[in-house]
Amino acid sequence: MDLPVMPPLQPMLAKPAAKIPPGMRYEAKWDGFRAIVFRDGDEIELGSRTGKPLTRYFPELVAALLEQLPERCVLDGEIVIVRGARLDFDALLERIHPADSRVRHLAGVTPASLIAFDLLALGDESLLARPQHERRDLLDEALRGVRDPVFVAPVTDDLAEAQGWFEQFEGAGLDGVIAKPPEMPYRPGERVMVKVKHERTADCVLAGLRPHKSGPVVGSLLLGLYDDAGRLQHVGVCASFPMRRRQELMAELEPLRMPDVTGHPWQEWASAEAQAAGRLPGGPSRWTGKKDLSWVALRPERVLEVAYDHMQGDRFRHTAQFRRWRPDREPRQCTYAQLEEPVGYDLADVLGTG
Repeated sequence: MDLPVMPPLQPMLAKPAAKIPPGMRYEAKWDGFRAIVFRDGDEIELGSRTGKPLTRYFPELVAALLEQLPERCVLDGEIVIVRGARLDFDALLERIHPADSRVRHLAGVTPASLIAFDLLALGDESLLARPQHERRDLLDEALRGVRDPVFVAPVTDDLAEAQGWFEQFEGAGLDGVIAKPPEMPYRPGERVMVKVKHERTADCVLAGLRPHKSGPVVGSLLLGLYDDAGRLQHVGVCASFPMRRRQELMAELEPLRMPDVTGHPWQEWASAEAQAAGRLPGGPSRWTGKKDLSWVALRPERVLEVAYDHMQGDRFRHTAQFRRWRPDREPRQCTYAQLEEPVGYDLADVLGTG
């Protein structure tokens, strides 16, 4: 492979904001795997946000990109999986599998798509120094006529339309809105775009903690909600605390510490069978490798309010943010019924294929 922009390349990133800023170009924020696509003739490489190759996990997408992309190009986009009228991030996670036979099977069962939103090189020219609006115009021209599973992300300069996307597209599984300065060159690895995501709050049961990698202080708090059958289900973690607060929390929560998991709602996490059966805290992870995911059981007696953006099945999609303790709430009041569900929206309408 010999391109004017070569792998590995970190994608340009976004910093969070509470409101959509004016005077920018706007796109939907896709909920998938960020990917830089490098094509040089018969060679294709899909680079992840961390620079690790994703190519082997998506053979069906590689075939489509070889068929549809310009002969020599580098583009920025998102790998997604569509099920019905929504994006399905759980199905995307399943694609990262060490067994080639499993990868090939899932390529047929849950094929992936690519949403392209930036062009970084074309032919022998690097476009990194070009302003965003020029790169976008070149992308539209270079990918004119592409078809499923390759798409070009919708874009608008209209702030009101972007606000409408923010309110509507969540129902199709999208994650918010990205705002891009139209005159900005592509700046790999820098947080120079703006992302605006949905934020909601929920009262959760504190049922455990993980120690921090640096020592005996709190790394993350394990959150639970009661389902309709009265079972306390793990829904995610909150983890963003200053180091001093991590130390204070460890001392503050010591009275809730259980000597072992016996009698805890999640005591089955200790069994190898349970770990193999599902994605449970404390279990092995394809993403973290040998990272220690051990946890400390706490009596599920304390309630905290957290902020979250949206759900992935029955769990928080991203790390939740601690807001406050809720001594006025009983743990049994912390159920899924409190969670807000977005109004459904057909993904085909987002992509203009409906």
